[in-house]
Amino acid sequence: MTRSPSGMTVEEIRSVRSVSAQLQRDLYGIFSVETIERVLIDSFERLAHARIRTYVPLLAERFARDRLRAAAKIEGTIVTDTPTVLFLCVHNAGRSQMAAGWMRHLAGDRVEVLSGGSNPASEVNPAAVEAMREVGIDIADQSPRPWTDEILAATDVVVTMGCGDACPVVPGTRYLDWELDDPAGKPVEAVRPVRDDIERRVRTLLDDLNVTPVQ
Repeated sequence: MTRSPSGMTVEEIRSVRSVSAQLQRDLYGIFSVETIERVLIDSFERLAHARIRTYVPLLAERFARDRLRAAAKIEGTIVTDTPTVLFLCVHNAGRSQMAAGWMRHLAGDRVEVLSGGSNPASEVNPAAVEAMREVGIDIADQSPRPWTDEILAATDVVVTMGCGDACPVVPGTRYLDWELDDPAGKPVEAVRPVRDDIERRVRTLLDDLNVTPVQ
């Protein structure tokens, strides 16, 4: 690789090199090796706050892949009719993660789903994970992450949830603001109503997008 993030362990360097090779194979002919490595390293550094560092290389690969796909959509090298929906909140640990989980569950691959936060937490809210698990949706493998300019520019619908002035505004993009209770620090009993409210809102948004829920 052209450079490595500071503070990386030997094992993390090996893991990042491995996912870099996979990205290069998957995006061959779309981006140069140098661009892929630059975005991957930057993604790793942006996710260094994650509580469990073992998973950071894999999380960085997902983040970099989303960013590169977004950049390719902007440049026109990837053309798709699939709408992209981005859920934003402050910590990307509760509301936006549950919304993204519902959207993926209900829409499948007919909607490209992303989420982010203005001040990402170190992990997804355990109560949110448990509440979603109760309805058969696993968000335990997700990790809070920031948004980026390329993802914002390639998004069709941005749904904000309590990030106020910190939420970015891109001219020409459709914005929805969902007023939802913040589940941070609350027990699962208090998170369930928020989870169910989010499900109803996601189903309404899918109807607006002319996407029939898979169930």
